[in-house]
Amino acid sequence: MWTTLISAFVLATAAAEPPTTKVRITGLFAPDREKDLRELFAKWPEFKIVRIDFEFAEAELRFDAATVFPRSKPAEVLAKLNDKVRDASVGTFGVKPLSNVPRDKLTRIEIAVVGLDCKACCLGVYEVVAKIDGVEQATASFKDGRITARIDPAKTDKSKLMAALKERGVALK
Repeated sequence: MWTTLISAFVLATAAAEPPTTKVRITGLFAPDREKDLRELFAKWPEFKIVRIDFEFAEAELRFDAATVFPRSKPAEVLAKLNDKVRDASVGTFGVKPLSNVPRDKLTRIEIAVVGLDCKACCLGVYEVVAKIDGVEQATASFKDGRITARIDPAKTDKSKLMAALKERGVALK
């Protein structure tokens, strides 16, 4: 009898768990930023990070959208989540829909740069590159002196990224 009740409770509890949502995370430009992202979400008990894929700047989140964003239409949830994340991180993280470009269609490029000597500098050059249409994911490393990006070659190329960096005063090697 008790076993049946406990099993029923476990099944009911498991069924009540909200679904997961997969998103792209902006601002995830260096491996140590994963820790920063986890610390940010740890402040919100209504959210759980299920998985982070640093290589493609994606995260799988578990939350009940109806509870967290009451009276919001499903189409508004991602924008509201982005606002919440950007506000709490002072604009250093954001949320976007997953890329609709298949991973095998993306081109990985690297650009050697000079002068990335701190996390803020990395964030600055990351933002220059990440905002370019066709850049699906980017990283910046002061340790390696390099910007890496996964791009949709139908929309952009390495020369456009290099031109944008030069325009912002970033020295290329």
